[in-house]
Amino acid sequence: MTEYPIQRSADGVAPVQEPMRAGFGRGLLEAGRRDERVVALCADLTESTMMHMFRDEFPKRFVEVGIAEQNLVTVASGMARAGKVPFTSSYAAFSPGRNWEQIKTTAALNDMPVKVVGSHTGVNVGPDGATHQMLEDIALMRVMPNMTVVAPADSIEAEKATLAIAASGSPAYLRLTRDATPVFTLPETPFELGRAYVLREGTDVTIAGTGTMTYELVVAADLLEQLGIDAEVVHVPTIKPLDEQTLLASARKTGLVVTAEEAQIAGGFGGAVAELLSAQLPTRLLRLGIDDRYGESGSPRELLEAFGLTGQHLAARIEAFARGALATAGAGSASA
Repeated sequence: MTEYPIQRSADGVAPVQEPMRAGFGRGLLEAGRRDERVVALCADLTESTMMHMFRDEFPKRFVEVGIAEQNLVTVASGMARAGKVPFTSSYAAFSPGRNWEQIKTTAALNDMPVKVVGSHTGVNVGPDGATHQMLEDIALMRVMPNMTVVAPADSIEAEKATLAIAASGSPAYLRLTRDATPVFTLPETPFELGRAYVLREGTDVTIAGTGTMTYELVVAADLLEQLGIDAEVVHVPTIKPLDEQTLLASARKTGLVVTAEEAQIAGGFGGAVAELLSAQLPTRLLRLGIDDRYGESGSPRELLEAFGLTGQHLAARIEAFARGALATAGAGSASA
């Protein structure tokens, strides 16, 4: 197993918080320094998506298309055809929310290395409310052939993911949040496209997270340990292609799987894991996330509480699931 070091303070809380989009901004700037083919296009949200770092250093390699998300990706696809490595950025509610067909037809269908960066995802958007809280993007993008889908855990991993997709030669979707979130990975923490990582080994239940939910699962695992439940925490930053080997190995060991995502569970990360398990290793599965409803207005933390996505809420749901499975298994043994 690859060692996956994380940072935590004495009280279990990550020492700092930073928006993931800040890590993207740094990563894009570094990608531009490494490769002159890298260009950036934005839909009138340059500062909000942190693309201004690249713009300020490489103004001749930056294009502001205005509030025209469909044009954003079609222009980017043309630039990719000409040999560039284009990054596009907007709020995910607009890209891929508004221009999914253009991404499909001009980028994915033609296997052009357009990098679609969707910022302000999940309920983390906060007071902007349901219209701007993109919850369906994982499902929308992972169904698209040729498309890589990445949801980093924090700003440090977002920086690494940006560099990785810049070098990948394939179309990719990078999912970012708006508000500051806990930074618990380190510069030396490994990241590779298509890889999942076991953060904590356990025997009773596999709890697999993507994006912001991985940190909350780390918190949940500590709480579960106090309750006598040994949880294995698996971080899955690349939703497509899925690291089937790591997930199957963990599920085979524990016999129970829980997924968590700050997105719709229908067709999302949990859906991807359900498809894997049903085809290769039928396993009891609990999917946690947004369950067939829209977001609301409130502070990011208030919304995580309301939707049951904090470590404390997740631990309670996982405990009930694990104990219920254990009781069912015991009843089955007794009847046998």
